[in-house]
Amino acid sequence: MSENTNVTKKENSAARSEAALLPPVDVVEDASGITLYADLPGVPKDKLSLQLEADSLTIEGEVALDTPAGMESGHAEVRLPRYRRVFTLSRELDSEKASAEFKQGVLKLRIPKAEHAQPRKIDIKVA
Repeated sequence: MSENTNVTKKENSAARSEAALLPPVDVVEDASGITLYADLPGVPKDKLSLQLEADSLTIEGEVALDTPAGMESGHAEVRLPRYRRVFTLSRELDSEKASAEFKQGVLKLRIPKAEHAQPRKIDIKVA
């Protein structure tokens, strides 16, 4: 899996013009697949979008920081209200069997390897 920093053909022109934060991501690979952890603080579950296509993963989230009525922020470090990150996936991964969890601002995405790419044990018969 590699990060795709170019704008892909799949995006519409409105998405291209909007700037976004790159969420920090950890990718852990084991013999049966990969697990991706993305930090998305301030993003509620209903504002999180995952698009998994044949060879591409797009993570998008809109930050929802509520300011109490009648108050204005005197200092804000989050200037861009959205996260966006695009990855190119290996063909060894089975995107049809992907699963995702979102808990306390952390997205956990598991993508197993396709069966043909999984390590397998071969039984040896005694002749």
